[in-house]
Amino acid sequence: MSQEPLLPSSFDPDPSPDNGPEEQALPFPPRPVLDDQSTNVWVKSLSSLALYLVVGYVIFQDWKLLLIITGIVIFHELGHFLAMKVFNYKELGIFFIPLLGAYASGTKHEVSQRQAIIILLAGPLPGILLGIVMFLFQDHFHHPLLPMTATLLLFLNLLNLLPIYPLDGGQILHRLFLDEKNIIGRTFMILSALFMIWFDWSYIYPSSLLAFVLLLYFPINILLRLKADIDNDKLIKKIEADGVDLNVDYEEISDEGYWKMRNVFIKHHPDLKDIPPAPPYQYANREDKVITTMQGMLQRLIIMDLSIVEKIAIILLWIGCFAAPILMHLKVNLFQTL
Repeated sequence: MSQEPLLPSSFDPDPSPDNGPEEQALPFPPRPVLDDQSTNVWVKSLSSLALYLVVGYVIFQDWKLLLIITGIVIFHELGHFLAMKVFNYKELGIFFIPLLGAYASGTKHEVSQRQAIIILLAGPLPGILLGIVMFLFQDHFHHPLLPMTATLLLFLNLLNLLPIYPLDGGQILHRLFLDEKNIIGRTFMILSALFMIWFDWSYIYPSSLLAFVLLLYFPINILLRLKADIDNDKLIKKIEADGVDLNVDYEEISDEGYWKMRNVFIKHHPDLKDIPPAPPYQYANREDKVITTMQGMLQRLIIMDLSIVEKIAIILLWIGCFAAPILMHLKVNLFQTL
């Protein structure tokens, strides 16, 4: 359901000097804002969690396994969520996708490369550490679910660190090697999609046609996102060619700036073609669509604040996440042998 823009209660859609000597006519209607979406975000999060559990039970038919996996997914996403909250991201939420997992979302105009890496690591790293702790202490507690939980913690979080976009590992490498034209990032996305298609065809298709078709969602989604990014870049060039500065936060736009940007967006954006431009300076029935489109097109400022040493340290930490469970398992076997 769309949300109507909030307008000042004193706003007159047809401002006129005849309103009285104490009132001054506004040259432009105020820049509108949308209703607070925080309640709707959590309603959507809980609804997606309910659907995730229902579909998961239909597939697994095992409440214990489903709850363990769901708990691991929530623990993982809470790491991302809390890290984004620390770095003052807005519109935070966690959304669940049946059979695929979940994702934490948030928005911020100024994005630090270092903060982005910390946010990405805040999901899998705590899960890997907790899995290692559970693995080491499983013989002391003798709980039947402890070994399975430890194994799933390690497996799911290490799987998420694989260098495949859009997994956390793929996004970490993407952030580390950002370039001005995003050539490296887009090449990496294409290679990730091709690898998924090859793996799906070589190892999944021979055993299950249904699983093969379902797993094609990932590479297709990556390629569609890549196409959308390229189309978005073309649209950004057209909008900026008309004198619009997209390197601002929506809250920084003046009332006059909003109406000027609004006309340019209506001129170029295909989703806004049916909205009349100004003047007259009147809010359209779908003004909320104008606002969300404008907010989505405003460019995030990416601060490249990672040094070469920091990048090397992050890569070593990433490698260490895979090496630690292997070395730990060898150490346990050695002690058992001795």
